[in-house]
Amino acid sequence: MRVLLIGANGYLGRFVADRLLADPAVQLTALGRGDDADVRFDLASGSPGALTRFLDAVHPGVVINCAGAIRGGARELARHNTVAVATICEALRRSGCGARLVQIGCGAEYGPSQPGSSTAEDAVPRPGGPYGVSKLAATELVLGSGLDAVVLRVFSPAGPGTPAGSPLGRLAEALRRAMQSGDGELKLGGLGVQRDFVDVRDVARAVHAASLSAAQGVINIGSGRAVRLRDAASVLARVAGYGGALHELDGPPGPVRPSIGHPRTESEHPAPIAYPYPDGCGSWQQADVRTARDRLGWRPRINLEESLADIWMEAACRI
Repeated sequence: MRVLLIGANGYLGRFVADRLLADPAVQLTALGRGDDADVRFDLASGSPGALTRFLDAVHPGVVINCAGAIRGGARELARHNTVAVATICEALRRSGCGARLVQIGCGAEYGPSQPGSSTAEDAVPRPGGPYGVSKLAATELVLGSGLDAVVLRVFSPAGPGTPAGSPLGRLAEALRRAMQSGDGELKLGGLGVQRDFVDVRDVARAVHAASLSAAQGVINIGSGRAVRLRDAASVLARVAGYGGALHELDGPPGPVRPSIGHPRTESEHPAPIAYPYPDGCGSWQQADVRTARDRLGWRPRINLEESLADIWMEAACRI
């Protein structure tokens, strides 16, 4: 099976590439903007016609899109997350290769959820920020393209290579600095947020399974369990052997008045909100992952403690 992987040098793409290269039945070609890609092509500025010519020459059976931007203004996010996917869809429609498309979406497309709930694929998406909007627009393009396609909505990926700007990446960096300077206490904010963390290697397994399956539509990829960030911080401190005290700068998130700098809980069951959370997902997200089990035969295997240990191992190398 010939597979064209777009975004092979990104956080998710690197692990997807490793997973595919371990399959002797896969012939992998990497397309991207970097010099180390097999083929250099910028989806945000390249034309569908140019990509079509490449597809016709390589004739892949599967195209996997792991490319995209997670930070930047609305215009930049739309260019890299939405326009790029429009280019892929149009090129695949024009091409005679008949390739299956596996698009990597994200949990931010759903937006805030009610605390205690699990979000299934039939939930109405209400993204709370420009990143989620740009990814949702890409999903809608894929679903309306008429292609043989599946969108994997990945919730909060964790594990080795976790970006420094992510919540877990920031925790690891703060802990590294505290241990390096000998601080006996660590003050952290925003720890009331609860997210569904899924190891990046499990995500790669799901992408591999999706490329081999006939499943279409949207499929959630997560652990199926929301974890409070303060609990993840405690585990990370234990894994790191940090003996100091962890102090939380703010309380659990809740509805926010514009005049207040930090969120405060005002009721026993606060309504979900989008801000001030950078990902636009409010205080809670938890995936319903039954569809991935039923249609892909996929279940997460790597627990959060192992993911955190790998995150810390990379951070500790910088001490």
